[in-house]
Amino acid sequence: MASAESRSQRVGFVGAGRMAEAIAQGLIRAGKVEAKQVLASAPTDRNLCHFRALGCQTTHSNQEVLQSCSLVIFATKPHILPAVLAEVAPVVTLEHILVSVAAGVSLSTIEKLLPAGTSVFRISPNLPCVVQEGAMVLARGCHASSEEASLLQNLLEACGQCEEVPEAYVDIHTGLSGSGVAFVCAFAEALAEGAIKMGMPSGLAHRIAAQTLLGTAKMLQQEGRHPAQLRTDVLTPAGTTIYGLHALEQGGLRAATMSAVEAATQRAKELSRK
Repeated sequence: MASAESRSQRVGFVGAGRMAEAIAQGLIRAGKVEAKQVLASAPTDRNLCHFRALGCQTTHSNQEVLQSCSLVIFATKPHILPAVLAEVAPVVTLEHILVSVAAGVSLSTIEKLLPAGTSVFRISPNLPCVVQEGAMVLARGCHASSEEASLLQNLLEACGQCEEVPEAYVDIHTGLSGSGVAFVCAFAEALAEGAIKMGMPSGLAHRIAAQTLLGTAKMLQQEGRHPAQLRTDVLTPAGTTIYGLHALEQGGLRAATMSAVEAATQRAKELSRK
């Protein structure tokens, strides 16, 4: 078993799928943790090979991760998490900070499966964590301290934006930002296909669509303005943009997008109740 000092310097992952890899890659790229200080576990080598390619340590033992690391991120599928928590509970101590990425598994459910007094957090990341542009929220359990929340938030900001929120907002974030990545990709694809329809080569259209989304997002972030203000800046009387916006309104883009976030959030809530 690792010493308390060496455990505190390491980050563990139980589950080695795409989201775990994205967070690990963000932490390593930002210099928050050295690759050799990351230990990941999974039942097979199918995903662990990606961690080894980053220079991380790997194991097939979930308990070994807990015995080697104080901060452990559980990135298993939601339906598997309860069994995994029951498996590792005998080696959990009050020194551990345990973080769940599993959508739909409440803090109270996690706490009931672990020793009394365990510090537990839920985080809702999204895939752009892999390029250090993620949008994340974290919610703390009953026994997690402000200091632990600050430590975790500081660490996760290596992967992008991270804000502490009430647990009730976690499912909404899943609908807005977790699923929202797919919604934005669908819009980017449609944007490029409009240009392709008008005669632009596919590769060029997709590159310009992606850069348009990136540039717009940066302006919204850096200038801190409401999207409607930036949209108004692009409008000129009887110009191209107002004709395009009219077509989007006729197609129901705004209502369809709101319904997409609502549907994804409701599904996250359904998973929470199961």
